[in-house]
Amino acid sequence: MTLTQDSPAAVAAMARALELAGRGPSGNPNPQVGCVILDANGETVAEGWHQGAGTPHAEVMAIANLAPEWRNHDNARQLTAVVTLEPCNHTGRTGPCAEAILSAGIGSVIYAVSDTGVASGGGAQRLMDAGVTVSGGLLANEVSHFIGPWLTFARTGRPHVILKWASSLDGRAAANDGTSQWITGPEARADVHVRRSAVDAIVVGTGTALADNPSLTARYPDGTLMLKQPIPVVVGKRSIPADAALHAHPQSPIIFHGTNLDLLLHELGDRGIRTVLVEGGPTLASAFIRAGLVDEVHAYLAPVLLGGSRLALDELGVATIDQAIRLTPFSTTVLGNDVRIIAHPIIAHPAALHHDSTLSPATATKEEN
Repeated sequence: MTLTQDSPAAVAAMARALELAGRGPSGNPNPQVGCVILDANGETVAEGWHQGAGTPHAEVMAIANLAPEWRNHDNARQLTAVVTLEPCNHTGRTGPCAEAILSAGIGSVIYAVSDTGVASGGGAQRLMDAGVTVSGGLLANEVSHFIGPWLTFARTGRPHVILKWASSLDGRAAANDGTSQWITGPEARADVHVRRSAVDAIVVGTGTALADNPSLTARYPDGTLMLKQPIPVVVGKRSIPADAALHAHPQSPIIFHGTNLDLLLHELGDRGIRTVLVEGGPTLASAFIRAGLVDEVHAYLAPVLLGGSRLALDELGVATIDQAIRLTPFSTTVLGNDVRIIAHPIIAHPAALHHDSTLSPATATKEEN
């Protein structure tokens, strides 16, 4: 009997595999992956997770944890390996997971997300060619979000870009006089700082850097610095004063004097940066969207109305509703009186098929910092 991926046992096993994946180290060159092996009745017989570069992958660890009775290929044939990422087909510090599954005699594999790496991909096809039953896509949205930075870099060679803004319910980032502190409440602001601490770099434009003089640090509500700090990055053609607050940041700032955002991201990727939080004003935010370079949107909405012209986003190149940039909601969370919405673009903005990733001249805009 082969378990199908829509069976309750498979769904529960994938949720467990995702939980196990979280035990592995984040910010690692390798993705966090979890694996659960089920018998024909849907009972768990072994578990594993990847513990970091150079250690056994999740599938290999789970196979090593199988009881002796499952070492027989006739018995192992009824087993199903449920894994968060398609088994790799690559020999690096460790051997291919696809080959480990074949060697163990496991008859079925269910995975969440395909491995699109040039070197590591192709494991599913290797297994199917050898007669293993393989299906993918189970809890793909949840797993894709969890390993988003790794997937983005594997597919594009650039960091994973999270675009954040805070706005009133009518889409304004500031009042007409430019004031914006504070649109959102303390709970939302505390959440932003936690997320700053979780990324490798925080990006603003020169307009925001000059208008706000932000510190770009991750802070606790009492103002003390969190242990992990994002690298501050400023993009644009204007100069930043030597006494700017960001120069006192615990991490040395990166000043990018160009305006090509695609080039900026690849330069950051070359420096080992895998996650970027864009917190600039509407000029920078809209430029990233127009270029099709946004992987996640984190929008903090406050139940206030401001009116006026200080919109959270500028022109996006959307002329008709058919060109609207659609997003898939991932989560909606109430933070005090505010709401945080996390969403992922379904596809790149049509203009991004021939996108212009050049940043237009920035305008000074007050931002929460």
